[in-house]
Amino acid sequence: MTASGKPRALLSVYDKTGIVEFAKALDELGYELVSTGGTARKLRSAGLEVISVSDVTGHPEIFDGRVKSLHPAIHGPLLARLETQKDREGLTQLGYPPIQVVACNLYPFTQAAKTEPKLADPDLLEMIDIGGPTMVRAAAKNHRNVLIICNPENYSKVINELKNSNSADGVSLDFRQKLALEAFEHTSVYDGAISEELHSRWIGKPEDFDEKEQQEIRLPNSLISTAHKLHTLRYGENGHQSAGLYIDPKAIGNHSTLVTAHVEGGKAMSYNNYSDADATIRLCRSLSTDEWPNTPHACVIVKHNNPCGAALGATQVEAYKAALASDPESAFGSIICFNEPLEIDTAEAMKDLFIEVLIAPNYDKQAKEIVMQKKNRRILTIESPNDRLAPLDRILVKKPIEGGWIVQTEEAPIIDWSKAKIVTEVQPTKEQIDSMKFAVRVCEQVKSNAIVMVQGTATVGIGPGQTSRVEAVRIAARRAGDRAKGCVLASDAFFPFKDGLEQAAQAGASSIVQPGGSIRDGEVIEAANNLGLSMLFTGHRLFRH
Repeated sequence: MTASGKPRALLSVYDKTGIVEFAKALDELGYELVSTGGTARKLRSAGLEVISVSDVTGHPEIFDGRVKSLHPAIHGPLLARLETQKDREGLTQLGYPPIQVVACNLYPFTQAAKTEPKLADPDLLEMIDIGGPTMVRAAAKNHRNVLIICNPENYSKVINELKNSNSADGVSLDFRQKLALEAFEHTSVYDGAISEELHSRWIGKPEDFDEKEQQEIRLPNSLISTAHKLHTLRYGENGHQSAGLYIDPKAIGNHSTLVTAHVEGGKAMSYNNYSDADATIRLCRSLSTDEWPNTPHACVIVKHNNPCGAALGATQVEAYKAALASDPESAFGSIICFNEPLEIDTAEAMKDLFIEVLIAPNYDKQAKEIVMQKKNRRILTIESPNDRLAPLDRILVKKPIEGGWIVQTEEAPIIDWSKAKIVTEVQPTKEQIDSMKFAVRVCEQVKSNAIVMVQGTATVGIGPGQTSRVEAVRIAARRAGDRAKGCVLASDAFFPFKDGLEQAAQAGASSIVQPGGSIRDGEVIEAANNLGLSMLFTGHRLFRH
């Protein structure tokens, strides 16, 4: 206890949401309030009696507030183990009253890092909190004796616990541990944001560079991933698995991402819905470029993480009908994404199809009313500049494996078509090369081994995720049927044997695009010539395992 006989609470927060109400409740419970800087001023303006940290330490705040709480008179009470006689006697000898409650949250480094135009390094570095994290960690470490609150949403919970327990000493260890864990997570996310931003500024992000060698030297030495749980999902891939949705702190307030999309209608999104939606929007973004000015409308249909139809069209409804025709059977219960606002005629065309999730940058009011007539249909709005999905960005992908992670850059395929090699006697036409460009873009988002058959800028058959490439050809051909006649076929990797080409020709394919690079390329080229196929080597493998 203090000289006044009151328990002591230390309040030092950047986010002052609810702090006055919390302080008033503590005051009513008989707590002596200690505070710093702006927090102290706000509490005093609300009529509360507050002791300044400077009065506790006997030392003024220095260097524009850079140093104020870093003092034994603060950290001694925060770290004293009151369950031990030695520590209790030490506090008494020093004249330091124990601190039982701490409310502290940190300078908004993440928000400062997102400021446009970017803050200069010295200004950004000023947003790195020093005293706050130290105080939070100390209180969390000594949670048996100190209640630490970082989240304003917990203020009312703490007050209720104090009231129900009659004092801080009576608060359960379980509750204390929950607060402490949240505090450690708070500082962990904060440290991760700092290291990530400074790595980006001083070394550079791998995903910001085109050349593989430049990407490699910028891979981080320590892999730090931080995210906040938005909510628990109904279940994981299967009913016996738990799952949650987490948000990257940098995406908070940005509604142009899948996680932050506006969700309407039906039941809540599931783990599988989000996983499939990610695959859908990634391919749609990959097609939402200025490469096809005559067919600017993109439609992508995905089922179980694989495209079952994708098309570009002069109109949106044309793109939808072409994508659906690729595999109408698999489209049942699918996820569909458009790169531009949903139009009325498209909504009419799809109103009877069972769709799990619909994604677009916006919706015509009447079109939305039409698609929302199905009660379990979810629609997601991805805010986009000029109401058109932005192209796919290169990202850094982290995949957990036993004992660690593997990390890589991931992007839409960047192929220098001027360096692609026509390797057959038959030359592909300009129209076939245009179709190749589309087919390759789709093929990159199909699980390996992957085969994609296209007519113009629409898929007609997709063979995904097979252990045998020739089997992937058979599946694509079976789904294409008669539409395979004269099609362009894309393969995500080289044909190791000629049998894949023979199967493609038998189905009706007239032109092949593949990376090349097999030791049997000569045999495959000879087979293509014998079959009267044109074939182009990109030199660019597109595995997606």
